[in-house]
Amino acid sequence: MSVPATEVQLMLDNAFAQLSEGRAKFTPQFRPREVGKITNVSTAIATVSGLPGVGYEELIQFPGGLLGIAFSLDEDEIGIVLLGDYSHLQAGDQVERTGRVMDVAVGEGLLGRVIDPLGRPLDEGGEITGSERLPIERSAAPIMDRAPVSVPLQTGIKVVDALVPIGRGQRELILGDRQTGKTAIAVDTILNQRGKDVVCVYCAIGQSASAVAKVVDVFRRNGALDYTVVMVTEGNDPPGLAYIAPYAATSIAEHFMESGRDVLIVYDDLTQHARAYRQLSLLLRRPPGREAFPGDIFYIHSRLLERSTHLREDRGNGSLTALPIIETEAQDISAYIPTNLISITDGQIYLSPNLFQLGVLPAVDVAKSVSRVGGKAQLATYRAVAGDLKLAYSQFEELETFARFGARLDEDTRKTIDHGHRIRACLKQPEFTPVSVPAQIAVLLALSEKLFDGISIDQMPEAEQAVRDSVTHIPPEILARFDTAASLSDEDRRAILDVVSESLAPFAATADATPKGEA
Repeated sequence: MSVPATEVQLMLDNAFAQLSEGRAKFTPQFRPREVGKITNVSTAIATVSGLPGVGYEELIQFPGGLLGIAFSLDEDEIGIVLLGDYSHLQAGDQVERTGRVMDVAVGEGLLGRVIDPLGRPLDEGGEITGSERLPIERSAAPIMDRAPVSVPLQTGIKVVDALVPIGRGQRELILGDRQTGKTAIAVDTILNQRGKDVVCVYCAIGQSASAVAKVVDVFRRNGALDYTVVMVTEGNDPPGLAYIAPYAATSIAEHFMESGRDVLIVYDDLTQHARAYRQLSLLLRRPPGREAFPGDIFYIHSRLLERSTHLREDRGNGSLTALPIIETEAQDISAYIPTNLISITDGQIYLSPNLFQLGVLPAVDVAKSVSRVGGKAQLATYRAVAGDLKLAYSQFEELETFARFGARLDEDTRKTIDHGHRIRACLKQPEFTPVSVPAQIAVLLALSEKLFDGISIDQMPEAEQAVRDSVTHIPPEILARFDTAASLSDEDRRAILDVVSESLAPFAATADATPKGEA
């Protein structure tokens, strides 16, 4: 079918008229861009020239989509920390300013996900969906916006909840030598938050991929991944990623805190974070100080941990509880980084390798562990049943050391040592098995009343389990008062002791039937 030439001409005229109209309406927009040039690339560091307007910690765009953070602003050059694989970079490559600082996606869509500090997924859950983006470096809440720590954070670990309690909004340091169970305490605490409406963030800094995979598998098998965000940097990642990881994880946690939620964040561990920052600083030719760490190493941790707090009711009443982990060397808690963090935090849980080798797990050294805040937030029922427990346990440890010399002991000293052995046996607990509040209170009350003293040490695990199982026979109205009552009444105490004594009766009978020479 042929089209008349006049119609073709008319169509062309209309098309050219529209093009002319569009060209007349178009106004060129000029956008200034600062483009620099790489002068040098070294291990995880790039030196750039030609960006006179760049700001501190501004993101810089490199070829291939690689990002970097402006770290050292000299007169002629800029030292940039690279956040990814930099093998393709060469001197002379062009770089460009982004005009923004490093930020991370936050929101409910991150729960149950495993991500890296840049917000990229490391699991098979697809693209990350966040409600907004927040800078990784944010100012801590002002003092006038904070409220006292008044609500306990139950860890499910008997020795911690009874002797070194933690409150919501507190910063409690976990430190000890390598392979003493530091991560296990943090993981147990996260597992115990199931059903308590607490959001958890686990930040693994410079850990091996196999270790992180085990932790994630524990979360998944125990149903903890549903309320947990896992942020991971592996040991072979660039130090820049390890440096920004805890700040990015804290911004994710702050989003939930500012919306009125209670949040728990674990930094595992800040020793690797300090080493990553030392590596970056030395590569940028900053002057080393004590133990080759830069002078501002205290500041990078203090501005991180100061963001953990309990907000006032008119600010949402949310809280952010921090459990930073530090690795000591040869039990030296007076080293540079441990002393820094002890002075920043509100208490510490020290894990002793000697107790670990003796099989006392968790290997918490009660004498060197302290909570400067959590005692005020501890449930009143705990204070009623465990008030003298720490003193009795400390006396036992001193007498145990003395008794090793073979000295003859009087009857009172022998009873104190026997009672201390029962305390230690009751405070033992396998990992990944949190204990409920009623079960803990029943065991602690039995300890304080010395109901275990007539039972042989070999039977202590079974006896303690029998006490924990007997909690189901305590009247529900008494169990309800554990969380609300100012203290245990005499009637409540008597009712609990009746139930506990009944559960221990078979073990006491067995101990009476044992010949004295075998007891």
